[in-house]
Amino acid sequence: MFIPLVPADGTDYDHVRSGLASRPASPRGVVVGTGGDGRAIAGANETMSGGALANDDNTAASAAAILDRLGRRSIVLVGMMGVGKSSVGRRLAARLSIPFVDADTEIEKAAGMSVADIFARHGEADFRSGEARVIARLLEGGPQVLSTGGGAFMNPNTRDAIRAKGISIWLNADFELLMRRISKRKNERPLLQTADPAETLRRLLAERAPIYALADLTVQSRDVSHEAIVADVMSALGPLLQSTATPQREAGT
Repeated sequence: MFIPLVPADGTDYDHVRSGLASRPASPRGVVVGTGGDGRAIAGANETMSGGALANDDNTAASAAAILDRLGRRSIVLVGMMGVGKSSVGRRLAARLSIPFVDADTEIEKAAGMSVADIFARHGEADFRSGEARVIARLLEGGPQVLSTGGGAFMNPNTRDAIRAKGISIWLNADFELLMRRISKRKNERPLLQTADPAETLRRLLAERAPIYALADLTVQSRDVSHEAIVADVMSALGPLLQSTATPQREAGT
């Protein structure tokens, strides 16, 4: 595979650490709240989740509890292009005082070219192969917030690796919101370089949604601030992590 596991300049990833054991299987598809259309979502009550972050002491205590239960696992954001994984991920990592890692950025470092150039020169199949290898390596670097590309979670081997070493969160969004967001940067999306980008997006969303739904947690992205979505994520992570003991705790360490 043409994409190496280290950046093109030969240096290693500063944030990669080894020695993380697999965690036990956790309940899949945990969701919080119910949207107006009946869909189960996290963040149905924005006022409550915003209030949870209003007090700095409560926020710090919430972050500390999440980190204690997270152990050395990664929080892995999955979902469609344009849903806000990178923007939400950076803010979530800052809240938790842990590193943020963007898988696409690391792939570009490893390959020495942009994602769009990788698609153009080598095709999607080669890109997906390299993507899976880089994500598997990055997962050794927890605790961290890891943002993945829209197609990464479709790979069953990548899903298994995330299940073993992370907590997966699907940032979901409806078609209209996604289309509004990606229309501003449509030329940067290799899969949307088609005669009908809107139809292509609809097809991808329909194909991927059932797989995204296998994530540990689903959080509904809405036309609100990224901070509000971060609040939703943090409010939902606490209860989820209570049901998933870290390997260190199981071993009595």
